[in-house]
Amino acid sequence: MTLRQTAFHSRTAALGARFDEYAGYDFPSQYAADLLEEYWACRQRAVMIDLTPLRKVEVTGEGSGALLQATVTRDLGRLSDGDIVYTALCDDDGNTVDDGTVFRFGPERFRWIGYTDEDEAWFASHAERLGLDVSLENSTDRLHNVALQGPASRRILERVVQAAAGRPALSDLTWFTFTEGRLGENGPEALISRTGYSGELGYEVWCHPDDGPAVWDVIWAAGQDDGIGVLGLNALDVVRVEAGLIFKGYEYEGAEDPFEAGIGFTVPKNKQDDYVGKTALASRREHPSSRLVGLEIDADEPYVQGDAVHAGGDTVGVVTSGVRSPLFDKSLALARLDVGHATLGERIDVVRQDGGETTAATIVRFPFYDPEKSKPKS
Repeated sequence: MTLRQTAFHSRTAALGARFDEYAGYDFPSQYAADLLEEYWACRQRAVMIDLTPLRKVEVTGEGSGALLQATVTRDLGRLSDGDIVYTALCDDDGNTVDDGTVFRFGPERFRWIGYTDEDEAWFASHAERLGLDVSLENSTDRLHNVALQGPASRRILERVVQAAAGRPALSDLTWFTFTEGRLGENGPEALISRTGYSGELGYEVWCHPDDGPAVWDVIWAAGQDDGIGVLGLNALDVVRVEAGLIFKGYEYEGAEDPFEAGIGFTVPKNKQDDYVGKTALASRREHPSSRLVGLEIDADEPYVQGDAVHAGGDTVGVVTSGVRSPLFDKSLALARLDVGHATLGERIDVVRQDGGETTAATIVRFPFYDPEKSKPKS
């Protein structure tokens, strides 16, 4: 299998990235010998993260708004031009197909950002079913993106972002909104969204791959006074678990509804329009079988996806993601548990997949880090 390279590959390679396969891409997994360097740069300063493997689908045409309203769980009637919403796609049984974001450019132009190449065909099948006039285009290859995350991210980007006429200034962006413009006086064109996957104040910069090296260079230069760094996939996994952010293939694998996947907030009770999975989700909300919870584990080494959760000797759940948190100096995990054993404060056991070590753990609230999300909203 030939792996694709992102527009930022030459820059990440020059910074010493170790590359591994992720979603068909040659992808930076770690830069520093000790990933704590990357971790603390994100939590204390700012880091650049190549997130190009996200899949992008342009949804345009007279029926584009109706198609998305009939397929995503969130109510898009609340979106204005320049707004973004995080949402889920579900099948007729309420199982989570994908999670992602919808960007609204206008009443007949939207962009879906998700995880799988199957999303375009999924939307197309429902457009045909509903008889809607919609154009769908997979734009992943012509839209690459790098995130700038961390408390210094706004200060860094304010030095270089020149918003286009009629578009919001970077300083005016609120959480889950975007603007368009240039980086620098005559620099590359880009879309800048106030979004991220770290639990920190942050942004994503979206550009044509031909402009990728220039985009990287402008941001990197602007961040030198703030000690800008880089973050690979390994350290990203730590910050996203601390922030309670889910990952397709971990918190859900195809048979879990959004409530079980930890994103029940994407399923509003008051969305009037029908959408795929609505009836099933209403029932599954009222009759849950399992729930995603946080765990604090009494062990130095983290427990990981697939490790079992026991109560009274019986298996009552499974760890979906686990890390050793530098900030809390604890082993933390996300786990999907039977609802009868998902009470905050309950003590349970976690068991490694090889049937070896068993360790006690406590069920706790998640997100572990900044549970009110005050940092990304700041």
